[in-house]
Amino acid sequence: MHYLNYNPLKHLKLLNYVHFCHRKNSSFLINDKKYSFLKELGLNEENVGVYDGKWDANGNITTSYCPANGLPIASVRNGNNEDYDRCVSKALEAWKIWSDIPAPKRGEIVRQIGSAFRQKLEPLGKLVSLEMGKILGEGIGEVQEYIDICDYAVGISRMFNGSIFPSERPNHIMLEQWNPLGLVGIISAFNFPVAVYGWNSAISMVCGNVVIWKGAPTTSLISVATTKILASVLEKNDIPGAVLSLCTGDVDIGVKMVNDKRVNLVSFTGSSTVGQQVIFTENILMQVGVEVQKRFGRVLLELGGNNAIIVTPDANLEMVSQSVVFACCGTAGQRCTTTRRLILHKSIYNTVLVNLVKAYSNVLKRLGDPLDVTTLYGPMHSLTAVRNFKQTISEAIEAGGQIEFGGKVLDRPGYFVEPTIISGLKYDSPVVRRETFAPIVYVLKYDTLEEAIAWNNSVDQGLSSSIFTNDVGTVFKWTGHKGSDCGIVNVNIPTNGAEIGGAFGGEKHTGGGRESGSDSWKQYMRRSTITINHGSGLTLAQGIKFE
Repeated sequence: MHYLNYNPLKHLKLLNYVHFCHRKNSSFLINDKKYSFLKELGLNEENVGVYDGKWDANGNITTSYCPANGLPIASVRNGNNEDYDRCVSKALEAWKIWSDIPAPKRGEIVRQIGSAFRQKLEPLGKLVSLEMGKILGEGIGEVQEYIDICDYAVGISRMFNGSIFPSERPNHIMLEQWNPLGLVGIISAFNFPVAVYGWNSAISMVCGNVVIWKGAPTTSLISVATTKILASVLEKNDIPGAVLSLCTGDVDIGVKMVNDKRVNLVSFTGSSTVGQQVIFTENILMQVGVEVQKRFGRVLLELGGNNAIIVTPDANLEMVSQSVVFACCGTAGQRCTTTRRLILHKSIYNTVLVNLVKAYSNVLKRLGDPLDVTTLYGPMHSLTAVRNFKQTISEAIEAGGQIEFGGKVLDRPGYFVEPTIISGLKYDSPVVRRETFAPIVYVLKYDTLEEAIAWNNSVDQGLSSSIFTNDVGTVFKWTGHKGSDCGIVNVNIPTNGAEIGGAFGGEKHTGGGRESGSDSWKQYMRRSTITINHGSGLTLAQGIKFE
């Protein structure tokens, strides 16, 4: 049932040949009645991947493939450098109109966007499952997340609170006001091709900014379908379409955005590994923050996480099993918040491991087509992801790791691998310390809580973390200044599945950015401190006399 001697490079050549044959001899999935929802979204065999108020693209054509079967879905004509420049120019013109609209009125447009996505919730969710590969419940849930953030943004549009400060000078008042940045560039990854854009664009819009979006090349159909929904709302309200521009494309488009002084903020959200796979080469990716800051632009980085769950002796082990399975296997291990390290107290180590192996066996029985409502576990997104999975398994075994479950690539159409549990490695093994964007979890055994927290904090990333415990003291130690050093610190819930109401982001190599809820809106605005002298005399601060 498995490729025991799997050669990913040989398989890549074979699939490229198969894809070529499909382009020449087979129809796209969009023409199959089973996938009629694609045409409900306004998609065609060949789609235009650039929108700035009009749909016009002049770059190369890429074909999108379904990761569950390797078959072509449809194609997209990408933008070239000239298309990108046109989008930016039109977006800057649109900003002059959009930023003058009162924030609550901007909120009304975002409210209508949320309503438009409600009308397309199921077909767009199905497209996410078809093109990205996540199961249907997760695909629809991702679109729902965009809807939710629209609702949230509408509320924010009436609540941009400034401040009034007392002045030390007579007849003076000090104010603080927030104003829009201008043009926000959004570069999103394949694993959340709708929600991440929604987080950034909905909040950015009510702040008074305009947006240019470059989605992942392997999920361009989702980018096009999403933008078609957005365009319908803008056009209905006589709002310039360039307020929400789209420019699909290859590396060159992303590089131009990073280096473009006209782009006030570049938001790059997703795993650093994702970026290496589908947006930038490793060298360019590592320089995104540096290059934007070189031109004194702003950057919002969400670069992945090597997330851990700690389980204490007093934890509810039934809850642990349920949570860990979703945390490790959800989205086939391709979330930035996926649990990649499971740190178990020695007294309950064997019990949890046995329960986990049993739970994984049940998950594997429900592997299949993501569009099937009974499927619980879908494919990896690409052959590159499968190759990274295979290489990591080999490295873990060479380092002394023991496969407790999984570890194989499945011999079937599409990019399916077994969810994998590995034991026997030290917390500081290089393969454990490195984030692998795949359904692989390393099980570690600890003695003391201090040791477990130190292991949690020992990796470069600092995105999400969780502890399972019923001890109040442990909870406050975990959430305090000597606890987890991550941006997301959970108790008795998984590391993944964040709500939109809180700020999403992490520390250290995760990038330090914050998106979605709380006061994340401040990332998309500039702050002005205003001092007004409403008297008839001039008084200098600090009692200075200059006469």
